[in-house]
Amino acid sequence: MAGNTFRFGVVATAQEGGAKWRETARRAEDLGYSTLLSPDNLLLPTPTATLAAAAAVTTELRVGTFVFASPLRTPRAAAWEAHSLSVVTDRRFELGIGTGLPAMREAAAELGLPYGTGAERLAQVSDTISHLRRLDGDEHTPVMVAAGGPKARQLAGERADIVTLAGSVLTSRADTAKHTAEIRAAAGGRTIELALNIFVIGEEVPPWIRAFTGHDAQTLIEHDSLTLLRGGPAAMAEELQRRREELGVSYFSVNGAFLEDFAPVIARLSGR
Repeated sequence: MAGNTFRFGVVATAQEGGAKWRETARRAEDLGYSTLLSPDNLLLPTPTATLAAAAAVTTELRVGTFVFASPLRTPRAAAWEAHSLSVVTDRRFELGIGTGLPAMREAAAELGLPYGTGAERLAQVSDTISHLRRLDGDEHTPVMVAAGGPKARQLAGERADIVTLAGSVLTSRADTAKHTAEIRAAAGGRTIELALNIFVIGEEVPPWIRAFTGHDAQTLIEHDSLTLLRGGPAAMAEELQRRREELGVSYFSVNGAFLEDFAPVIARLSGR
């Protein structure tokens, strides 16, 4: 899994029901995606259920959380869910975890849990990993940490198997290179996989993605945003190869809205 081999994930939800979700899982596998990733949001079906269902109708597709928000579970509960998914999917599960967006404050309150300070939420991430390692025993559930700030990058480098770069959508290539260097330094020689989530494939930003990022396509283009991938399949494949060579990022995920659009790029880079 780790190393410099390309992997591709798709971030999708099961809000349209079980039949459509199972179809999405099978289609992702057919198109060559490595992983099907599920967000963590109280307004959506829980990742625990959706990912188990996806794994049940596929054979090689890996599944993962993208990402568990640490304020929404105690560390022991999060590790319990992660370990359980790892077992029932025959080790095809990857735990993605992070400190959560500010909007998670209300969600945590609804669950009767404290939101905590940034340091406390980051400590919960670390504690979850510790509990998961204990539950796994001789097995090893891969852990992805979403790292935005320097403290998160330090922790991710020290403890994660996969690190997804979760800074601003306008972070420059130069700053991204600095961030990946920080993560590798914290890893101390450990092999880790670097990941990046691409919000937009093509020239148009769907309204819900624009609302989330706060920027239109022109702004993303002007800032050379790494969350945007433009051009035809050949140009996109060339750009991802550039990102792997210059930044060391080899694991790319896309929004489920672009499941089909991104498939030709996967085919080019995986030799399918």
